Amino acid sequence: MYRSLTRKDANMENRIHSNGIPTVAFTKNMIEEIENRSTYLSAIKSEVQRQGEFISFLIKEVESASFADVSEVESFVKWLDGELSSLVDERSVLKHFPQWPEQKVDALREAACNYRDLKNLESEVSSYEDNPKEPLAQTLRKIQALQDRLERSVSAKERMRESISKRYRNFHIPWEWMLDTGIIGQMKLSSLRLAKEFMKRITKELESTEPLQEDNLFVQGVKFAFRVHQFAGGFDPETIQAFQELKKIGCAIPSYSNLIKCPKLVKTSQKPVS
Repeated sequence: MYRSLTRKDANMENRIHSNGIPTVAFTKNMIEEIENRSTYLSAIKSEVQRQGEFISFLIKEVESASFADVSEVESFVKWLDGELSSLVDERSVLKHFPQWPEQKVDALREAACNYRDLKNLESEVSSYEDNPKEPLAQTLRKIQALQDRLERSVSAKERMRESISKRYRNFHIPWEWMLDTGIIGQMKLSSLRLAKEFMKRITKELESTEPLQEDNLFVQGVKFAFRVHQFAGGFDPETIQAFQELKKIGCAIPSYSNLIKCPKLVKTSQKPVS
């Protein structure tokens, strides 16, 4: 067939198909596509016939799966994906098994992915450490970027929490981790580390130098502290201490000393700021 098509006109090599591809080359591509597609479909059909027992086993495992904690979901999905990776094409093979619990598998994967992403971000924030050698502006941008990611992630999960939790409950998938008592709450508290490092770095900068924009730096520190305070629902003792140190610096800045309740020169006990 190929030879008869290519010999039909000796000048066809110089002709151009409407899409810009030489006619002979276009014809060859069509033939190769037909042959490759046929090979692919044959492989799918063969796998459906050979893997029936294996797929039935996976169906039972998914349908009977129940979990006490979302970390177990993460482990189960990792195992399931490993098993399914042996298939030529997961979706093409499984569509031949109408009893495949696709909705539950999708929900399991979604829960595992969401939890893993939140856990990784919370770990990144909690382990953040300031690099004194890094320029101040770069450090502040890095901390603000982390806080942005935290707030976006938490906000997205809180908006979807009601609808997602209902679907998870239907498939016996843990959903409590999305509450403020779970990882969502942990993520909010982890932002206190960012506030503390942000304020400490600004305080250190204002103490060690005479910056031209000390007003802007101080305001930047207070604004970020308030942002995290609202997000986390308050400060812990370490973050309060960092805020008090920043406040002392503000008392030394003429344009702010009259606006802040600064301690008098006599020794007095400082009240913690909540």
